[in-house]
Amino acid sequence: MAKKAAAKATKVAKKETKRRVKKQKDPNAPKRASSAYILYSSARRASLTKEKPKLDHKQVISELSKEWNALSESDKAPYVKKAEADRQRYLNEMKNYKKN
Repeated sequence: MAKKAAAKATKVAKKETKRRVKKQKDPNAPKRASSAYILYSSARRASLTKEKPKLDHKQVISELSKEWNALSESDKAPYVKKAEADRQRYLNEMKNYKKN
């Protein structure tokens, strides 16, 4: 009898707990800055899928990451430069967004 009462008490306690409400993202907020890897993968993905059409989505991502890790710093430099420019864009837009 005591076990049933304890089980009932825990069910009531579970019902009373409040769940956290996920904060809604403002649709007017600026898009976050892209990393150098994301810029590389978006530029390379189309040509990689043409080269190897039989790869599924996970395999394409795996190939892109292998290629990125194999690139030298000089080959990564254009994407790093674009990422830094995108980061500056994001920071400027955030300043303007927070003023409003």
